[in-house]
Amino acid sequence: MTASRVLAGDRRALARLITAIESDDGAVDGVVAELVESVTPARRVGVTGPPGVGKSTLVDAMIKELRSRGDTVAVLAVDPSSPITGGALLGDRIRMQHHVDDPSVYIRSMASRGHLGGLAPSSSSAIAVLARAGFDVVLVETVGVGQSEVEVMDLVDVVVLVLGPDWGDQIQADKAGIVEITDVYVINKADRPGVDTVHRALLETLGDSEATVLVTTAITGEGVAALVDAVR
Repeated sequence: MTASRVLAGDRRALARLITAIESDDGAVDGVVAELVESVTPARRVGVTGPPGVGKSTLVDAMIKELRSRGDTVAVLAVDPSSPITGGALLGDRIRMQHHVDDPSVYIRSMASRGHLGGLAPSSSSAIAVLARAGFDVVLVETVGVGQSEVEVMDLVDVVVLVLGPDWGDQIQADKAGIVEITDVYVINKADRPGVDTVHRALLETLGDSEATVLVTTAITGEGVAALVDAVR
């Protein structure tokens, strides 16, 4: 396994490298180091937020929008670990399976293995590799997080926090932690009641912050183009 094969677009070599990273195989440390040292990283976008707000559907919609603009896309979806096997439950990959025949889209699920922070122990190296494997954009979807789980901010260029229409009462209580490290706020499921309340509460909480606040309906694609504009 060599860095040149990954750089040449060999997806099998990329998959094997990430598997070795997950397995904590020190034999690939040199390959990872060569990639990190030799290539400028792609745009890295972290998509995080509480469970049930539609992160996976939104990431899927972002892939569609990015591809419509000609961008190549890699996705690292960190899933909760199975309590039986310890592997990823793969729910995120299933939602994005219709991209499987697109050679310009690469989707990888990774088990959190109980790691706190919304990511997995090997996420840092995996993101670094994906960002240097010839893609234009790397999307990193975290496990549903709370306000103290902000690990993703150190690994990406832009942090997108996705909220749902029932999150209004919690915004004031969550000024600390993840709210403080967000670049783009997305209130998803705009077709449901409560979005206006969340939008108003969020703007009041942010005050003079320069963060962007957007409203989307991922299932229909509404607002997704504006979100891609913001993260680009």
